[in-house]
Amino acid sequence: MTAPNAPVTTPTTPSSEAEAPDTRAKRRLATADLITIGVFSALYFVMVCVATLVSTLFTGGFGSIFLPAIAALISGPVFMLLDARLRKFGGITVMGLVIGLFLFVSGHFALSFVASIVFPLAADLIARAGAYRNKVLLLVSYVVFSYGLTGPILPLWFMRDAYVASLEARGKDAAYIDGVFANINMGTFVLAMVAILVCALIGGWFGQRLMRKHFVKAGIA
Repeated sequence: MTAPNAPVTTPTTPSSEAEAPDTRAKRRLATADLITIGVFSALYFVMVCVATLVSTLFTGGFGSIFLPAIAALISGPVFMLLDARLRKFGGITVMGLVIGLFLFVSGHFALSFVASIVFPLAADLIARAGAYRNKVLLLVSYVVFSYGLTGPILPLWFMRDAYVASLEARGKDAAYIDGVFANINMGTFVLAMVAILVCALIGGWFGQRLMRKHFVKAGIA
């Protein structure tokens, strides 16, 4: 006689639904992540300060409108290293938000704060589309992120009257105001935007190259 067939048991594995909450939790920004973002935001702020100094010393009356481009040229390593250390959605957005808050508190137009949210958020979404590892998407992400610094200069072209009123409220005379707007026209607008694109591509490429040659080998990223 043959024994009745015993019920076949199979080892149970957690369903994808059961794993999803834990996976999502790992992708959220933790306290340690926020500290990391704070450190890199400080580094990025230093780069912006350096760009401000360079634009003031070497670009004369064009200084303010080329500040974002100069910052994009030298900040690529900071952006790429933040990505390599974090690889989580929200890091790029928060870094842009921190810089935007500083600009807003410093007396810039509210538009500067808006640009510091919209462009970093878009950059974060682009980087996430490549799982924060696709080099091409990371480069595109950095280019988009770099436009987050256009907030302080966009009112020069699109909110002239309000900008003039703010300068007058701060006690600036007519000669100073005329100097600010001496080179403000659609030609310089296009030039400033293209300069950001070119400088961000160069700065982002350099940041990625630096990552491969030095940071990865040193175990930093």
